[in-house]
Amino acid sequence: MGTGRKGGGLKPMKAAISKPINVGSYISAADNSGAKIAKVINVRGYHGVKGRQPRCGVGDTVFIVVKKGNQDVIHKTFPAVIIRQKKVFRRLNGLRLSFEDNACVLVKETDKYEPLGTTIKGPIPREISIRFPNVAKVAFKIV
Repeated sequence: MGTGRKGGGLKPMKAAISKPINVGSYISAADNSGAKIAKVINVRGYHGVKGRQPRCGVGDTVFIVVKKGNQDVIHKTFPAVIIRQKKVFRRLNGLRLSFEDNACVLVKETDKYEPLGTTIKGPIPREISIRFPNVAKVAFKIV
């Protein structure tokens, strides 16, 4: 039996994640896949009100278009995982956490969310390591 949800039965987040990144926002790519700046074009699994723009935050899977980077990835669409956000979010133990940039990691189109790059620049939150263990394997630091 499936979970009845899109996204392949991801584990729930252990934090109250705010959703500060709109569709159309430019975010940085934190891996070495060749992308530098990406534009969010869709949020996977978003169900909202008619006329409302989809939003995403840490731990959400999105579709992005690479705007700056190497010639082999530029102007192409990739799925990605949001790994950092500037807006403060709260963990269940009361700790509040924020980062200095909005960043994503490009992943393959399988259900296992394997990253395209081999390293991730900068820290990632512990919530990402629980939900996406393949992304956490190539992370530099987990906060």
